[in-house]
Amino acid sequence: MSETMNLDAAAYTALGTPRERVALPGAVFDGTVNTPVMHQAVKAYLANQRQGTHATKTRRWVVGGNQKPWKQKGTGRARQGSTRAPHFVGGGTVFGPQPRGYEQTLPKQIKALARKSALNARAREQAVVVIDRFAYDKPKTAQVAQLLARLELSHKKVLILTDGVKPNVYLSARNLPNVQVQPYGQVTTYDVLWSNAVLVEAPAIGHELAPIAEKAVEKVKASKAPAKASAKATKAAKETAKATVKKAAAKKGAPKAAAKKSASKAAPKGTSKASAKAPTKSAAAKKAAPKKKGK
Repeated sequence: MSETMNLDAAAYTALGTPRERVALPGAVFDGTVNTPVMHQAVKAYLANQRQGTHATKTRRWVVGGNQKPWKQKGTGRARQGSTRAPHFVGGGTVFGPQPRGYEQTLPKQIKALARKSALNARAREQAVVVIDRFAYDKPKTAQVAQLLARLELSHKKVLILTDGVKPNVYLSARNLPNVQVQPYGQVTTYDVLWSNAVLVEAPAIGHELAPIAEKAVEKVKASKAPAKASAKATKAAKETAKATVKKAAAKKGAPKAAAKKSASKAAPKGTSKASAKAPTKSAAAKKAAPKKKGK
């Protein structure tokens, strides 16, 4: 899917004050989303994270087993040369993993296209937010936490892309488990796809937003993450559901019981329940017997 689009994004200050929407640069944000290339880049990235130091011992490396366990003939057993053969307990491993390299290399054009596609995918979802400037004098986690709370991103995976290396921003977000900070030029396809929202500093994408006067903003409490139902609550819900089913079954069975009672009352006193239910044999025989034709 490679249709050209004009994408824009919401803009905020570093304190969370909303600004006018900003048009994203068409050189990168043109709407191109190439899914196969993104898959290839992510697969290569994850493969390159593997160390490849796994190792198993074949029979040549297992200790012991030099002596023949029993003589060649006369025991009635199959001939064996070592107790470290693969079919013995404690023997070597056959075709086990051995140290190897998992490194995959991709052309620069493929990497660039995958990164561009990932950014466009987030921009299409309106998940790209432009921040005018991160000017933190000192590291403080509360600054980043308050910004995310005002943007309603406290419980989402957030990727912050800065204009170059900014240690204060990195140190401010280091203690937040769902936040990553990277320079815009070093971001990978995997990092963009990992996040639910991307905060980009304006100078990193070629925008120079004029600073605006901001007043002291009141602190915002981060919304609580939706809690999972506890085991007691689920058990209580199951019990109430069972109770309602039993009540419904009892209501359905009530008319049948009433009909049985009325039938038993209508029968004469001397007859039993079976005789009251079943018709007499003579009446049934008369109904079932065909009429004889006259000669």
